[in-house]
Parts: sequence; structure tokens; C-alpha cells
Amino acid sequence: MSQKINSVLFAGMLRSGAASLAKDKTLINDLNVFPIPDGDTGDNMYMTIKAGCASADGESGSLADIASAAAQGMLLGARGNSGVILSRIFSGLAKGLQNTDEADSAAFAAAMASAVKEAYAAIPTPVEGTIITVLREGAEGAKGDTLESYFETLLAAMDTSLEHTPDKLAVLKEAGVVDSGGAGLICIFRGMNDALCGNVAGEEAAPQAAAPAPTLDLTKFSEDSTLEFGYCTEFLLRLTRAKCDIENFDLQGFIDWLQSHGESVVAFREGSIVKVHVHTFTPGEILNHCQQWGEFLTLKIENMMLQHHQESNQNNASFHRPKEKYGIVTVASGEGLTAALKECGADVVIPGGQTMNPSTQDFIAAFDSVNADTILVFPNNSNIIMAAQQAAGIYKKADIRVIPSKSVGEGYYGIASADRSCDPDEVVEAVTSAMESVTCAMVSRAIRDAAGSEGVVVTEGDYVGYVGKNILCDNADRAKAAAELCEKLGAGNHDVLLVFWGEAVPEEEASRLEAGLAARYPSLEIMFNRGDQPIYDYVFVLC
Repeated sequence: MSQKINSVLFAGMLRSGAASLAKDKTLINDLNVFPIPDGDTGDNMYMTIKAGCASADGESGSLADIASAAAQGMLLGARGNSGVILSRIFSGLAKGLQNTDEADSAAFAAAMASAVKEAYAAIPTPVEGTIITVLREGAEGAKGDTLESYFETLLAAMDTSLEHTPDKLAVLKEAGVVDSGGAGLICIFRGMNDALCGNVAGEEAAPQAAAPAPTLDLTKFSEDSTLEFGYCTEFLLRLTRAKCDIENFDLQGFIDWLQSHGESVVAFREGSIVKVHVHTFTPGEILNHCQQWGEFLTLKIENMMLQHHQESNQNNASFHRPKEKYGIVTVASGEGLTAALKECGADVVIPGGQTMNPSTQDFIAAFDSVNADTILVFPNNSNIIMAAQQAAGIYKKADIRVIPSKSVGEGYYGIASADRSCDPDEVVEAVTSAMESVTCAMVSRAIRDAAGSEGVVVTEGDYVGYVGKNILCDNADRAKAAAELCEKLGAGNHDVLLVFWGEAVPEEEASRLEAGLAARYPSLEIMFNRGDQPIYDYVFVLC
């Protein structure tokens, strides 16, 4: 056991923590309080810490530098509420390790206290019985003059805290599970301890087969072409003392110059490294200018006319898009749902949703592709709101307003009601009011037995109809569950029913259900649409 943690060891501890989490992330996903296949805590935390590992691996320097780089990577790579909180934990840890080359048990304990403070400050209304409780009670129970004894008591206190999370949070006790975020945090710190003890981390869980890299269509830029979109230029610049006064480096002046010579500028500093993204027609000019302060660690220049189009990345056409008063960014999964949201006013639909939470960086990229003074953001999922808010706090080139839509139904009507002629405060008030009048309900398959609302008994394998976390019906037949859900919702008392049917639903079934609902509710305007969304076989939107 090393008696002090240096930069190399800390980077290894992060990798080992990620490997430990990878082995159990599926089990952590399954610690889901709701009995449908939408658990994603393990995946979100894993992708978040992996982003931190990638940033740390590209850094060299002191322990403080490595910790700061890892924290920045997690900040941008954070997914889901658990990932955002994890990023804040390691941000606090990095703050506690500032100006530190090596950390003994006392220094690491102080850094853990900083991590607790940062994690609690990141949550407007902290809820005990969650990951932050496991962190706090673990840090409070840890003690020891050596790193070995400190981590031994830290993990023991964390384990005890996790066991008692159901006593602090009724929803966990009702579901018969412990907090998934706390379980994930323990996996990470157990892996960190393994590296600290010199034990090689086990192999990570086999990753899903990666999609083949997109093939560039070189015909998009021929001998007769004229450059239309410029070059997407990204690099890491290491500030060097031979070229500049690092401590007094003027980052804002640096950014101002970039903005006067390019577009879509994102630049931030971590330690002695400046990360830059810019769209420019003259990348050589950018590079020559920036090299006066240091040297490049990584460098990428891409002709944007050849870039493979992805919805989650920047829209090349936006490079020359006139600046608008408003832009709208939202999140959805499914080709049909995506098309519907764009038709009602969304400028960018980030692919994602439950089990596919977009990262903070995904939101920043989306903001960058929308050339607008004010950008309205509809996350459409309670587990995505924190990542959207974190991105909004980072982004400075537009007024970002995160509308906390918790379902695609709320988001759909909120977007449709956005009057872009009003001022931002009026728009936010109007869309918030519109969302309050909407009921969004889902039908999904149950993955375990459970109890629903009003005496409903859920049987594994059946289809359940629910609003929020309230299960209203259960039926072995999917279409019957959908019809019963409409009855429970009092569909006949509403004016409009909008239905999106999912990727697992045959079109014939959706057509029969549509006909049956039209006969049952003749005065209700019913609109059926292919949504192609996963997990949710039917999404009902009533207003």
C-alpha cells in the first residue's frame, strides 16, 4: 500500500474504479425502484467516470492537475442525475486537492470533505438515502493515519450507509432495493482501493460492439467544389512557461480573439491545458496564433462538408444560419417522435431518453448548433434535467432556459405553445403553463412483480399503464392495458388524445387500438403516430 497518492497512482485509481463499476453496472441498473426496463444508473455513472479517465489519461503534471482534468472530463461527460452528481463529487475532490503534488490520508480525507460539500451544493433540495448520503456517511466514518486504514474504514462506512438507504427513503423500501447511485459509488471507491493496494483491476465488462466508423464521402468535396462550411478545428493546448506567464494567462482575451476569427467557439482552461473547439475557414491562422502561448497536445481538423451527419452533433448547416431570437433544443428517442417534435418547433432533437441519457457535452454541442439569442431546452425526462442545467451553466454564448419537462408529452405541448415573438420570461411562463395542462401516460412491460396504485397488482411480464410513478393498471395483453389506461385517465373528459406507438408495437395492433378508442370516445379528437420509441410501447398525451 502506497503511503501517498501521486498523479500516476490517482489516474490508475480512476481506471480501476471504472473497471470495478463496469463489472457490476448491469446489477446497478437493475436496482430500479420502478418495475419496467428503464434502469440506467450503472450505465450513466460508468460513462461519466470513463470520460474522466479519458481526460486524465491525456494530462500530465501534479496530482492536482490530474484530478482537475478528470473532474472536467466528468463534467462534460456527465449523463443522468447520478452521473451529474458523480461529476460534482470528483469536482469537489479536485478542489480539495488543489496545489497538491501528493496526498496522504489526511489530505485525501480533507479532499473527501470537499467532495461532500460540492455534491450537496449541486442539488437544490438534497434527498437523504441516496448517493450523497452514502458519500457523506462514508467520509464521516472514515479515519486512519494511513491510506490503507482510511480506505478500509471509508468502504465499511459506505457499505453500512448503503444498507440503511431504504430506512431513509420510503420508495426504496417499497421496492425492496438499496440506492443504485450509492451502490455505484461504492463500486468506484472499491476499485480505487484495489489500485491503491497494488491489485490489478479485473477486466472491464465487454463493451457493446461499436458501430463502424462512418466512411467519409469524398465526393462531397470535388475538384470543382468551393468550401462552404469551413473546418471544425479542435485541440488541446499546453501552456508553457517558455512562451507565456501561465498564472496570468488571459483566457477571456484568448476567447475574444477566437470569436473574432471563427464561430461556434468553446474554450476552457484546466490547469495548464486549454481545450478549444472552433469553426473557421483558416485553421492555420488559428493554430499559428494560439501556438504563441504553448504547444499542442492533440489536434484535429475536419472539413465540415465531409463530416458524417449525426443528430447529436453540430448541424453543419447552422454554420451559416442567420441568428434567430429563439432556438429550441429537446431530447427524444425514436424516428417518429423526433420528426413530430421538429414539426412542432424543435430546432435540434438530441437522440436519447431513458437508458440513453445525453451528456452535458451533448447539450453544449446542440446549443452550439443553434444560432439564437435565447435557447429553450426541454429535457423530457427527470433524469436528464440536471445534465441540461449543468450544460446551461457552462454555456455563455446564449441565454439558456431549461424548461423542466419530465415527459415527451409535456415537451411536445410546451414546444408547440412557444410564442417566439414574446420576451423570454413570457415564453417560459406560457410554456410552463401549457405543460401543466397535459397528462402524459405510458404503457411498458413489467420486469418484476410489484404493487401499483389503488390495489393494482403487477405481474412480471404483464403490461402496465402508468402516469409518473403511479401504476394504474396491469394486463397480460398490451392493447387491453392501453385501453384500460385510457379509461383510468378519464380520456372522455379531455379534448385531444395524442398517441405515439413504440418500436415493438405492430402497426395492425396500433390501428385496432385507434379504432377501438375512437368508438369508445366519439367526442375525443384522437391522433395516432408511429413514434418508434423503445421501452414505452405506447405514449399517451391528453389535454
